[in-house]
Amino acid sequence: MIPGAFDFHRPESVADAIRLLSELGDEARPLAGGHSLIPMMKLRLAAPEHLIDLHGIAALRGIRREGDLVVIGAMTTQHDLVVSPEISSLLPILKETALLIADPQVRYRGTIGGNVANGDPGNDMPALMLTLDARYRLDGPSGRREIAAADFYQGAYFTALEPGELLTEIVIPQPAEGHGYAYEKLKRKIGDYATAAAAVVLTLSGGKVASCRIGLTNLSETALLAEDAAAAVVGTSLDEASLQKAAQLAQAIMQPAADGRGPAEYRRHVGGIMVVRALKRAAARAA
Repeated sequence: MIPGAFDFHRPESVADAIRLLSELGDEARPLAGGHSLIPMMKLRLAAPEHLIDLHGIAALRGIRREGDLVVIGAMTTQHDLVVSPEISSLLPILKETALLIADPQVRYRGTIGGNVANGDPGNDMPALMLTLDARYRLDGPSGRREIAAADFYQGAYFTALEPGELLTEIVIPQPAEGHGYAYEKLKRKIGDYATAAAAVVLTLSGGKVASCRIGLTNLSETALLAEDAAAAVVGTSLDEASLQKAAQLAQAIMQPAADGRGPAEYRRHVGGIMVVRALKRAAARAA
């Protein structure tokens, strides 16, 4: 289908974009990669009167260090993450996850900011941001504020963004040296959302888990941080009993919807399997 009529705006600065969002109100939508918004517009499920294209704002792109933090501009593409030496060195799980998003054509256009800001429970990056203890920098009419990714997601497509605000940067603490990581994703075909996925970042000491964080994708109306499951493996050598306990505790917070990817019970079952696989692979990578 063809989208309804809209006015197109291409600001050259964050300030201009915020001004437009504030002036145009609820009838305006920011445009990042467009992979969620444009299909919805074609189906007439969304009909904004104004599109504010963010591609002309150079300040929203790039990857840099701030001490022990990695700061990523919201308009940095998934392809940028894949080819970045800094990401490969400091946050390899980010590269691994980006490579599992859709296909190369999508990754050339899709942005990390659009992926995390949209509030789509099927997007891969929100659960990873929870796992990495990331924070989001939001710029709006009242200035800048920073919010933990764990506090950002309120429901499917509902976030902590206030009217006129843009998510402009993602701030990620550099994981401990020698950490292990894995993102395990089950999907029906290339390009599909996850049936279930799990992210794990952990450290080992003396052959036992010293720290662990587990994030879950598309297993509830928001990305989930499986805190009890992660706590259950700390102090263990990831023996089979510990792995199964972690899977069960993760499954306890899963509330997947029944859809074309399978009934809820099946998705919960494979969600537990993804947790076990991610824990095993992360441990194998930990130095």
